[in-house]
Amino acid sequence: MANITASLVKELREKTGAGMMDCKKALTETNGEIEEAVDWLRKAGLSAAAKKSGRVAAEGLVGTAVDGTKGAMVEINAETDFVARNADFQKFVTDVTGLAISANGDLAALAAATYPGAGHAVSEQLTKLIATIGENMSLRRCVALSVDQGTVVSYIHSALADGIGKIGVLIALESAGDTQALQGLGKQLAMHIAAAQPHCVAIADIDPANLERERNLLTEQARDSGRPEEIIGKMVEGRLRKYYEEVALLEQVFVIDNETKISKVLENAAKTVGAPVKVKAFVRYVLGEGIEKKEENLADEVAATLAG
Repeated sequence: MANITASLVKELREKTGAGMMDCKKALTETNGEIEEAVDWLRKAGLSAAAKKSGRVAAEGLVGTAVDGTKGAMVEINAETDFVARNADFQKFVTDVTGLAISANGDLAALAAATYPGAGHAVSEQLTKLIATIGENMSLRRCVALSVDQGTVVSYIHSALADGIGKIGVLIALESAGDTQALQGLGKQLAMHIAAAQPHCVAIADIDPANLERERNLLTEQARDSGRPEEIIGKMVEGRLRKYYEEVALLEQVFVIDNETKISKVLENAAKTVGAPVKVKAFVRYVLGEGIEKKEENLADEVAATLAG
């Protein structure tokens, strides 16, 4: 049996990026043959990634990228916040987000795109990263926005690095006006969206089912007050206006000055920009939203680890 030296383990680790113990095991299994150990790790890595796929991945990063009139945003998840601070993971998120513009926000196309400098697909690079870092990860979602004329602007709240963080906003502004002025406006509006959490651009964009459900709820609440029907109708309409301000961007008060409605902000901006400005679309991603996280206390976690 070959003597598995520390230098041999170090060489394999540098070649593959795998953990020390995994490298030692691979060399033991292959009688110290480096190239066979590399193949062994690749096979084991794929197996390890498959085993990890059932574990909840609700941490990670949101990434944004913009190229003139086009922009994209991606969410890539991992199991722990620690991985979000890993340089390799951050680079992967940045690289993949850049590819998302060409993929036009199509998740399947993005997964199949060739990863820069690797000669294989993004999905395969993700599998390799899972094997190297040792956590389940997933390419969860992506979106792309574009305008024929105007600009797309991105914003990351509390960014960990350029273009990556935990809350991201992408906004598309249509206008024939000055691009630099539009970008400044877009950055402020994106910051507003991050804070105010609108669901859509205008009242007309509100999901009819959601609006009907809200109207019915408000009507029931008003009836409980015992007021006459003609008063109830006015009460409901008044409360619906409050609902519009909560969900429709154009009806909200600008968080920058806390007094101007967003629709008026756009109207005023037309004078500075030199042409009318329209919000074509926006998207807001919050890392892990909608993912049910598994709650474990430390004692349970240690017990589960010891159990293997």
